[in-house]
Amino acid sequence: MATLHLFFLMATTVIFALLLLLRLRRGQGDGKRLPPGPPSLVLLFSAAWLGLTSSPAEAEPLLQRLFRRYGPIVSLRVGSRLAIFVADRRLAHTALVQRGATMADRPSFASARILGADDNYSVTRAGYGPVWRLLRHNLVAETLHPSRARRFTPARLWARRVLVEKLRRQADGGGAPAPVRATFQHAVFCLLLTMCFGERLDENLVRAITAAQNDQVRYMFSKMSVFAFLPSVAERLFAGRVRTMLSLRRRQRELFLPLIDARREYDYKGKKRGGEREPRRRRSKSEETTLEHAYVDTLFDVRLPEEGNRPLTDDEMVNLCSEFLTAGADTTSTALTWIMAELVKNQAIQERLYEEIKARTRDDDEEVSEEDVQSMPYLKAVVLEGLRMHPPVHFVLPHMASEDVEVGGYLVPKGATVNFMVAEMGRDEREWDMPMEFIPERFLAGGQGKVVDVTGSTGIRMMPFGVGRRICAGLNIAVLHLLYLVANMVREFEWKEAAGHEVDLAEKLEFMVVMEKPLRPRLVPRKPNMQTQQHL
Repeated sequence: MATLHLFFLMATTVIFALLLLLRLRRGQGDGKRLPPGPPSLVLLFSAAWLGLTSSPAEAEPLLQRLFRRYGPIVSLRVGSRLAIFVADRRLAHTALVQRGATMADRPSFASARILGADDNYSVTRAGYGPVWRLLRHNLVAETLHPSRARRFTPARLWARRVLVEKLRRQADGGGAPAPVRATFQHAVFCLLLTMCFGERLDENLVRAITAAQNDQVRYMFSKMSVFAFLPSVAERLFAGRVRTMLSLRRRQRELFLPLIDARREYDYKGKKRGGEREPRRRRSKSEETTLEHAYVDTLFDVRLPEEGNRPLTDDEMVNLCSEFLTAGADTTSTALTWIMAELVKNQAIQERLYEEIKARTRDDDEEVSEEDVQSMPYLKAVVLEGLRMHPPVHFVLPHMASEDVEVGGYLVPKGATVNFMVAEMGRDEREWDMPMEFIPERFLAGGQGKVVDVTGSTGIRMMPFGVGRRICAGLNIAVLHLLYLVANMVREFEWKEAAGHEVDLAEKLEFMVVMEKPLRPRLVPRKPNMQTQQHL
């Protein structure tokens, strides 16, 4: 296999050099100026992208060196595409807001075609067009809009109980402190699975679905990028990867389809002929296992006007449900880990946050409610500062120019892939005082900086959710989940450093940008909670 890698790298390098030479000659003839970027990096960058060097994470340090040398916008040849990278917030605003329609498309991926998938039936990966608008509107209007948030209160309540109970067991277990990231991932996955399928699933099924999702996403991330380079050749050389990926997709389908069918049956039985739902016996929150509304319910009603008004197929619904889970689970749990790490490291900030929580809740309250967190400005500042300093992803999903456009005095040609450096903007010392210091006060009224619009519509200072027409559809619900879970964890426990497991904020790239040294805090329960166990 190593010989195949070497052969493939050498072949692609030669072909890329020829393509680059031809493009440079054409560029000299028409007088248009592409963003700068040295041709000598074709080999090095291709190797990093393919994962033939020690880690794909080498691409980001490489880009940082290029920005220092060439300025805040650079271009590189990646596979058969021209890839442009933008690190400046003003250029990002020009591209994503002022030129929003031109930059709203997505590049197609050869791996999807090879696997027999169609990215067009996706909210995150679909091209900019009527199908994308329909699917995104359905997702936002029916599930993620703030007006729909209360439909999922039972799901959040359950996820909080799962999270607190597992943390309590870790705190009471004795011995060395356990890493908390897996606990965060499990609780968030419980929450999103309930929102997606409308049913509180048992722990074994949750873990099976989590494993299937993680296996597929991580294999795609680590092994399938090779198909960006001469896909017809790669398909022959790496046929084993295609077989593995198809097997992972079949496993996911086997797990998801029974849940989709069960919800379809529930929806059918729960409605009268006239379309009104039959009244159901009201249960207490602790007894409720089935939600009245779920994301998958909305997919049953979607019709595609461009295709004869047909409904979505089972495979398309499986893909959309998988996307719903993927987009929210790892990002939220990773952000939670970074925020709690900063609170462990900065005890004074944690204490100020706890005082705010105490002032707005009663001792006999079971939880910090969704309504409570909306009246906690310091909590919001802590979450925003965590997202600024530690965005779970350092690149937003790539955009593609649908026509030639000028950005920063350079040509971004039609079909070019455009990438935006999220972490670079949030840590820019020209825009933020002491950007590598965790200072939530900068987000308070009268704080160090101006009011920050995380949607970027009025200007970009940070963009953890992207910006423009392809901004993350789940922005509002993600922030709500972070506020809710952080507040409840700080209310339940004092988070301290454990001897020998001091907080280290060094990063490493997995699917998300995570802590290189896992967070292992010492958790001190702030008060006994006799209700937690009986609710699980």
